[in-house]
Amino acid sequence: MVQILNGKEVARLYREKIKEKIKKYREQGLREPSLAVILVGDDAASKVYVNNKRKACAEVGIKSLFYHLPSDIDEKKLKDLLKQLNDDETVDGILVQLPLPKHIDTYSLISFIRPDKDVDGFHPENMGKLVSGLGLEKNYGEGFIPCTPLGIKILLDHYH
Repeated sequence: MVQILNGKEVARLYREKIKEKIKKYREQGLREPSLAVILVGDDAASKVYVNNKRKACAEVGIKSLFYHLPSDIDEKKLKDLLKQLNDDETVDGILVQLPLPKHIDTYSLISFIRPDKDVDGFHPENMGKLVSGLGLEKNYGEGFIPCTPLGIKILLDHYH
């Protein structure tokens, strides 16, 4: 028997759950979660992706901080911004939109993000949890799971 898995509908339902959870946080006097998004350069596809993330944040009640940086920024300045965001306890997650310009060492930059704030789940510690099965099955410790495998798991779980 063929069953169509409607990802858009499952995503809508999941966003509703997140929205309700954040609403309950706010009713308890807690602050809304916040996501810092860094876009380096003017890649058209990256702009669309980032704008969609910012709209999704607004829809569910997540505060979105946006940093649009020039493509010629040097790696040290990017790391300085990441250090500031890593140290800011009001920032819950950091997303550096890829691809980065060729003069920036992507691996070094991703590794510089605190694992518990790496929303893409690309930090080596978070990837290790994913590969070992600790991230998806046991939600081991702090940190994030890469969104694509997590989205697939949510979709499959929804349809059993």
